[in-house]
Amino acid sequence: MRLLHTSDWHVGRSLHGAELLREQEAVLRGLATIVADEGVDVVVVAGDVYDRAVPSADATAVLDRVLTSLRAAGATVVLTPGNHDSARRLGFAAGLLAVSGVHVRAATAGLDEPVLLADEHGEVAVYGLPYLEPELTRDELGVSGGRSHEAVLTAAMERVRADLFLRPGARSVVLAHAFVGGGLPSESERDISVGGVDRVPVPVFDGVDYVALGHLHRPQTLTDRVRYSGSPLAYSFGEAGQQKQVWLVDLDASGLAEVRAVPLPVPRPLVVLTGTLDELLGDSAHAGAEEAFVSARLTDPVRPVDPMRRLQARFPYCAHLEWTGSGRTVDGRSYTERLAGRGDLEVVGEFVTHVRGGVAASAAERDLLARALGAAAREEVAG
Repeated sequence: MRLLHTSDWHVGRSLHGAELLREQEAVLRGLATIVADEGVDVVVVAGDVYDRAVPSADATAVLDRVLTSLRAAGATVVLTPGNHDSARRLGFAAGLLAVSGVHVRAATAGLDEPVLLADEHGEVAVYGLPYLEPELTRDELGVSGGRSHEAVLTAAMERVRADLFLRPGARSVVLAHAFVGGGLPSESERDISVGGVDRVPVPVFDGVDYVALGHLHRPQTLTDRVRYSGSPLAYSFGEAGQQKQVWLVDLDASGLAEVRAVPLPVPRPLVVLTGTLDELLGDSAHAGAEEAFVSARLTDPVRPVDPMRRLQARFPYCAHLEWTGSGRTVDGRSYTERLAGRGDLEVVGEFVTHVRGGVAASAAERDLLARALGAAAREEVAG
């Protein structure tokens, strides 16, 4: 049996206010091509199907079209909610969807009830563990002591292994959404720590043939059978240049046979550009970024006027702007120490110098500041 391990679709997510639905649909509907070309039997989605608990109408429409394309390509689909999803909303009409070959495993109570599939070697049990918030699921799972993700996932896996014991010869796959020890986070994941404890040890998942993890957006291998697929798109500029992928997982008669990466296309890359505003606008070397999502880090000594509008004239998908300034310094003194013995004009002048990256106010500007301070003082006396 051949599975396609995916996770963290985050349908409906934006990038610094820039909508990503078009790019998301392009990549996710492209999974159907992989299904057809590679003869995939099952597509699994290990949590964070949507980016928010209440997705927009446009986001739900995208998911509908993506799932329809996967089924049309011939794959069964198994998906679970992550920490971004609402398990109740995602699980709506799960029974009806299962009839069509889309299996939503969103209920904690049913996490030990697998989706049962079969090939020429026998039965494959696919267990979908929804994201288990410790405080909300510990009682249902019978966890009396710990309040960590490790505690609730340990209890969940004990139920899974108990069910597997009753299915001799069955091969097994588990979907889980968690921060598992050894994984490297990115900038775009939401923190799921509880009391500072978020990591789950890999041995918690012992006893199954393959563990399809979600939550971390960087594709990575913890062991041969425990892996993160990562997100299908980059969702932060910290992921710029990162190759996104899915895992193609083969099960044979004895269990896990082979896992290989399948790279995903990049509909619109993320690029970080650094330099002065004039350099970014005029340098021909940046021509390749004109159709990319851009994060601009400006090094101008003086903050430019209306930089985002000017940048978007060349880079229409510029989504993020940061002014670093090249001349700002910190002398280590406290605020009180810097004010000691200084008049109002000197303090305001120093502030102007600071925000302009070391460029002091001109004589005309100091005259304007002196008149403004004088007017403010007269108004205070009159009041």
